[in-house]
Amino acid sequence: MRLTRSLLGWAPSLVARTAAAPSAQVHAAADMLLPPKPLLRALLRAHRQLPPEMRSLGDDYVKAEFRRHQHIDNPLHIVGFCSQWKMYLDALLADTKNPGGARGASLDPSLLDKFSDEQLYQLYELKLATEEAFDPARAQATMPSGTSSA
Repeated sequence: MRLTRSLLGWAPSLVARTAAAPSAQVHAAADMLLPPKPLLRALLRAHRQLPPEMRSLGDDYVKAEFRRHQHIDNPLHIVGFCSQWKMYLDALLADTKNPGGARGASLDPSLLDKFSDEQLYQLYELKLATEEAFDPARAQATMPSGTSSA
């Protein structure tokens, strides 16, 4: 995947040049973040520990999100994007250390209130895709006509 210069050239020092940036919070977040390209690679490496169905779904989603956000020019948006994916990476790495336990966490209802309609729709699509991927009976029931299930 090829990322544009605006995303690849991201660095914590870029945030310092933005006058509207709340300095202490943004700099603290930027210091702990990975740049987008190494972050994408780390996410794809972490997905190797997942079951094949989850890995496939996760890899496709991560690649699509990074592709959708490759033309971001606003440093605060880049920091927000990278910080959310870094939090996911940290949670994923913690989950893989506990192989017998449950994966993931519930979404905070106050966070859902902040989602745009497009984000809620994406979340709903993700929910449907995961239900289909992990429910073989439903996946076979929704197969297009003309294809065999065997």
